[in-house]
Amino acid sequence: MKLDRLLGIIILLNNRRMIQAKELADHFEVSVRTIYRDIDLINQAGIPIVSYQGAGGGIGLSEGYRIDRNVLTNNELVAIVTALQSVLTTYDNPNHKVLLEKMQSIVPEAETEQFQIRTQQFIVDLSPWGRQGHLEDKLAKLKRAVEEGREVGFVYCDAQGEVSDRTIEPYTLVLKKQTWYLYAYCLDRQQFRLFKLFRMKDVVVRERFFVKKNISLDQIPWNKDWASNANAIALRLRFHRKARHLAEEWFGVEALVAEKANEASQEGEEAEEKYVVTAHFPEDRWLYGFILGFGQDVEVLEPEHIRNTVQEIARNIAKIYDPLT
Repeated sequence: MKLDRLLGIIILLNNRRMIQAKELADHFEVSVRTIYRDIDLINQAGIPIVSYQGAGGGIGLSEGYRIDRNVLTNNELVAIVTALQSVLTTYDNPNHKVLLEKMQSIVPEAETEQFQIRTQQFIVDLSPWGRQGHLEDKLAKLKRAVEEGREVGFVYCDAQGEVSDRTIEPYTLVLKKQTWYLYAYCLDRQQFRLFKLFRMKDVVVRERFFVKKNISLDQIPWNKDWASNANAIALRLRFHRKARHLAEEWFGVEALVAEKANEASQEGEEAEEKYVVTAHFPEDRWLYGFILGFGQDVEVLEPEHIRNTVQEIARNIAKIYDPLT
């Protein structure tokens, strides 16, 4: 939209002493001629923009003209910029970039260096390792559907491996522990559901619009305690010494209880120290995969039925690689 572009130009100029017209044209994906027409409109609105000729020249705001920053304190500005930088690590939104420029632009030039230092003291990078093109394309589609209030169709594979066609009314995109979800009203199940984006394929934004329902905050599922004592089991795991760092990474240093082996080895070596952890998790397929992910470096002590289930899964895995076992 033209209005968004004009506002974006003002914000960029407010944040930088000077910028090339071509850089603005590339940023907003328009021609240089369009940028100069926009500059004329901004001047007519009473915001003084001047052109600097010669080498190193460009376009800039008149000296002394800056957006008033008195509405926010330094600490508030640092908090906002840090939050925006964190969001941009996982979701590349042009509107967020413009807002980030706006927040940075209202910092006085004399305080710019100190402000940059403060906003780099605490970095939250929510992005996964490596680019995930399919996920980014899916996010863009679903964001458009949420904004425009359009129905979405897709094929979904649930946690039990069952595949079904779904038609939903999308409400909110949720990032939870580096995993994207879509909170939506499922027309097939006639209730709100949380869908994991990695399990969605053949996503199609449909032409049909829908009227959004009023959602009570009490119904939002991602704020509920997934591993609460009400629906979780007490799991006791024994980690070998070489996997201590993995146990600390998942459960924290304080959760590890050192345990000496009952007997030393036949060579007279000192018995290997092991570590026991007690944690609460809901019992499902994810839990079995989580335990197996530690390989031979962990042993389930309790409950007995979890120990037996993991043992059976391990046997079946062994059969795949060695049919004679």
